[in-house]
This record gives sequence, structure tokens and C-alpha cells, in this order.
Amino acid sequence: MDEEDLHTRLSTVLPTVREHAVSVDADANFPKASIEALGAAGLLGLTLSADVGGLGATPDQYATAVAAVAEGCGSTAMVYLMHLSAANVLTAATPTGHPDVLGELASGNKLGTLAFSEKGSRSHFWAPVSGLDEADGGLRLVAEKSWVTAANRADVVVASVRSVDAAGPMDCELYLVGADDDGYVVTGGFDGLGLRGNDSAPVDMSIVVDERDRLGDASSGFGLMMQVVLPWFALGNAAVSIGLARAALNAAIAHVSEARFAHLDSSIADLPTVRAYIAKAWTALAAHEALMRSTAQRIAAPDDGTILAVLATKAGCNEMALSVTETALRVAGGAAFSRHVGIDRPYRDARAGFVMAPTSDALHEFAGRALCGMELF
Repeated sequence: MDEEDLHTRLSTVLPTVREHAVSVDADANFPKASIEALGAAGLLGLTLSADVGGLGATPDQYATAVAAVAEGCGSTAMVYLMHLSAANVLTAATPTGHPDVLGELASGNKLGTLAFSEKGSRSHFWAPVSGLDEADGGLRLVAEKSWVTAANRADVVVASVRSVDAAGPMDCELYLVGADDDGYVVTGGFDGLGLRGNDSAPVDMSIVVDERDRLGDASSGFGLMMQVVLPWFALGNAAVSIGLARAALNAAIAHVSEARFAHLDSSIADLPTVRAYIAKAWTALAAHEALMRSTAQRIAAPDDGTILAVLATKAGCNEMALSVTETALRVAGGAAFSRHVGIDRPYRDARAGFVMAPTSDALHEFAGRALCGMELF
């Protein structure tokens, strides 16, 4: 897929994303129409290979698409990111019992998501405390997942669990389960500060599985999470932050350029302090977008610096989005505190990234370890 094809496909989707963004946020509605539009444009198979009906996008194209969707609607972007995260790890290790799952995800016939986070290990998503129990000669996956995006809407769920013979929390496995499986129970709803339509809810699981449902070899879950899920998820999460920051800053620029002091016959943008705030915010946004693009290239062609870049990019872009959306609110003043300027939604949505596992604080600590030549775990 070339850049022109990507932008053409996005141009057919983004009007729908923007059209529904306000109601998705205000009413905490799942962005059904926007996800369907992504599917109709072939973008739910963005990173999947052509032989399963995907578009074969590069990491850089993936970042471009996720950022563009996030600029229109953060909730839609989060659902999209989790779908692609599931699709990418299923590409790396397709369960033998589900040979058609990649085609179903690429076509948009099925929506995917991840189920990693648990109350017991909190933001340490790589260390599940759930387990596998013996059941009728097989295994039963028993888990209490705390945050599952699209919990009520996803069809394909990649869930983490400790291995049967686990010696520690990082001895784990990934299994493909279905939201329509017996024993998949959504136990709550989502009423959040931001990303209000992403349907992130707690899910209890008590599902019979076997090796045909497992991604990869026994006890390979930690490796798949670190080598596949983390790079793609961190890059996509950074792209969400880029899109949200861009949306808020553009709205702020439009407002200060148009709003006027009638008694002075001047605009808010005529104030040097306001222009300086905007320039600093744009510089931060541009610098972190460049970091994201560089990291995308490293994911496409991994080297010794890839893991450090991945860690720093999610943390840096998440923190940048906090700062830029704060600046947007500041320069637009009281008008931005209402909904009509369009800053409040990306402002609230941007506050999800830095607390989303791995949190910014955890990532900075890991990055510091990498820089000091220390083991990450």
C-alpha cells in the first residue's frame, strides 16, 4: 500500500469519525458507525498481509492512520488500536484451531481486542495472576480482567494467563477466546473521564481452552507480549496522543485567531504571550511526532535501540499530549472550558494515555534501566 492509497482510504472514513465523535463522547456510545466505516475502507486489516485480505501497511503508515483517527475521535482510535494490536499478535502466532481468524479480522467481519490488565497486577500487564485449571481432561482459563476495550463488542479476544507450570508471574501464555464463549461475562460498565465510548469494561472469564486456542508455544506469552504486542501497541498509543494533541492545538489556534477584543479591535492571537504558548506547543508536538516516526522505522527494521525507542516514545508522546492539551485550554481561555470550541474532548481523552499500561512512570523507569545497561526485568 502506498501513501496515496492510505490517504484515500482515510478520506472516506474520517468524515464519519468526526460526525459521530461528539455523541460518542457525550453519551458514552460505542463508535459503531466509525468502526464499520474503517472496515468498509479495508482499514481494519491495515497491518495484516495481503494474503489474508489485509493492506500490509508499514509501522509508519499504521502510526499515520491511528493518529488521523484519534484527531477525529479518541474513543474510535482506542478501539481501532486494540483491534490492530490483537491482529498483529495473532499474525505472529496464529492459533492452530483458528486458521481463518486473520481473514475475519481483516475483512471487518470480526472485531478484535486484548484482555491483559488485571486488578492483581494492575499496570504490570506482562504479569497475569489469572490461571489455567484442569477441566474435563483439558484446561479452563480462569481470569478476572479489569480493563477490556470493546468488552461488549469484540468478537476475538486475546487473553493472557499464567502457564500451568508457572514458576513466576512472567511464565504466561496467550489464548484466543470468543466473547460469545460460555464463561465470558462482562461484569461492569465504563463511565470515564475520557475515551468515553471505548467500552472498556471488566470481564470475568471461565472458559475451556486447549492448545489449539493458544498463541505460539507453551509459556511463550511473555515473549509475544514484549516482542510483538508492546512495540505495536506503544507506537499506536503514541499515535493516539499525537492525534489528540493535534486536534486540541488546531482548535486553539482557530479560536485565538477568530476571537476578538472588540474594544481593542484585535484578536487573542495578537497577544505575544499567546503566540509564544502556541509556538512552544507546536514545537513539542512536532518533536514527538518525529520521535514516533523514527521509532516506527526501528520497529520495521529492529536494532539494538528499538526497545529503548519504543519505551521512550509512548511515555514521551503521552506526556507531550498532556502538556499540549493543557496549553490549548490555557490559550483559549474560558471558551475552551465549554464544549463548543472542541478542546475539552481531546483534553480529557489525552489523560488516558499516561495511566494506560505501561504507565509513563513505569516506562521512564524501564528506559532509565536500558540507558544504564541494566536488565529490564
